[in-house]
Amino acid sequence: MSANIAEMERRREAARMGGGQKRIDAQHAKGKLTARERIDVLLDEGSFEELDMFVEHDCADFGMADQKIPGDGVVTGSGTINGRLVYVFSQDFTVFGGSLSKRHAEKICKVLENAMKVGAPVIGMNDSGGARIQEGVASLGGYADVFQRNVLASGVVPQISLIMGPCAGGAVYSPAMTDFIFMVKDSSYMFVTGPDVVKTVTNEVVTQEELGGAVTHTTKTSVADLAFENDIETLLATRNFFDYLPLSNREQVPERPTDDPFDREEPSLDTLIPDNANQPYDMHEVLRKVLDEGEFFEIQPAHAGNILCGFGRIEGRTVGVVANQPMVLAGCLDINSSKKAARFVRFCDAFDIPILTFVDVPGFLPGTSQEHNGIIKHGAKLLFAYAEATVPKITVITRKAYGGAYDVMASKHLRGDLNYAWPTAEIAVMGAKGAVEIIFRGKTPEEIAERTKEYEDRFANPFVAASRGYIDNVIYPHSTRRRIAMGLRKLRGKVLENPWKKHDNIPL
Repeated sequence: MSANIAEMERRREAARMGGGQKRIDAQHAKGKLTARERIDVLLDEGSFEELDMFVEHDCADFGMADQKIPGDGVVTGSGTINGRLVYVFSQDFTVFGGSLSKRHAEKICKVLENAMKVGAPVIGMNDSGGARIQEGVASLGGYADVFQRNVLASGVVPQISLIMGPCAGGAVYSPAMTDFIFMVKDSSYMFVTGPDVVKTVTNEVVTQEELGGAVTHTTKTSVADLAFENDIETLLATRNFFDYLPLSNREQVPERPTDDPFDREEPSLDTLIPDNANQPYDMHEVLRKVLDEGEFFEIQPAHAGNILCGFGRIEGRTVGVVANQPMVLAGCLDINSSKKAARFVRFCDAFDIPILTFVDVPGFLPGTSQEHNGIIKHGAKLLFAYAEATVPKITVITRKAYGGAYDVMASKHLRGDLNYAWPTAEIAVMGAKGAVEIIFRGKTPEEIAERTKEYEDRFANPFVAASRGYIDNVIYPHSTRRRIAMGLRKLRGKVLENPWKKHDNIPL
């Protein structure tokens, strides 16, 4: 018996050492943690239970039969974050550069399948040189097996990808199909084809960081949601973020104790909206003053800043927040903001997270660039996402709600449950000056000015919409938190189902 135990310990130690001390030191020299160190930081202390520690590849070509390391380049298992179950996999760059073999893929697939079975989120830590070339098409098949599980798990359990090293070629498509992607600055990158191939094919000279680094993907492409300075910061932020998410589509949103009174008033909101309709204000201030403890976990803050998306809490329960930001492009909807918000709304709807929408939108951004790049189809994504959502939807119009953008932003017509407006709200087809110049074309400037005043008196307020029932109530800004909290309480038992269908056909 003692010999068997000794053999088990020897094999366990071999698995823990991965590619050996020399490669572990090389990983640390790059400022990166090892696969196991990342798991230790991410999960509650002592909670990790490893699966498939002794799995080895079965490749015999190119001398691989003599190179077998237990675990085969990925550490998999489950643990807890603040006491809540989560499944994880962490690719080990010290073992064959973290390359994906058939067995490596099978380990990841098992994690995804187990997570779906029991209803728990999956967090994947990606740090891999790509497909294991020695295995040829078997490794490509392994990728496709993982992709299939990602798709089946989508909308069933939350999936988070942490890019903590290279992620290139086919490897990028697994994270791309997960719900959220966090990257590490200067040590992680994602691209389908690397700089050398780009130079050969297009003659463009570009660095890895410029082509697919964390800053590129969080500002230009929106492939990633957040970028952090190092591994530790990324992992701690993920722990914080995880607390907002339900475990699965069968579970309620998480709830945590709060001392923030539901009926807290914020008198400063009564004077937040400037007298000049063209003067911006920071929508972040509204969110901080309405949400519990002023906490707002923003998603994609560096991309499409004209719309804010993220998570907060009301009475300790998670809510998704979408808000126009007047500080950027006057809060107009454009292609990027529509895509950003549409994906976020669909995530919230998939996991029964109530959606709060704060509206100050003068319309869709005009211009040939927007039209020629498909603002019609991209704007329709956000419209579609709100219209199909069956979760509780509460909307607060703070100032402008003009044109089709009024409809899109969770209006009563898209089955908004509670639609409130501040007294400063202006709900109309367009701004007063533009409307009058169309209606009274050819009139003198004096007449235009007079008619503009008449139009403002008629439409630059929320009462016309309220008189038709499109606004449920015009509320004091200082009472916004109380109204939302009471509304969410009432809506907890909401039941609404869309007509049966295999799936919809959102305008991708």
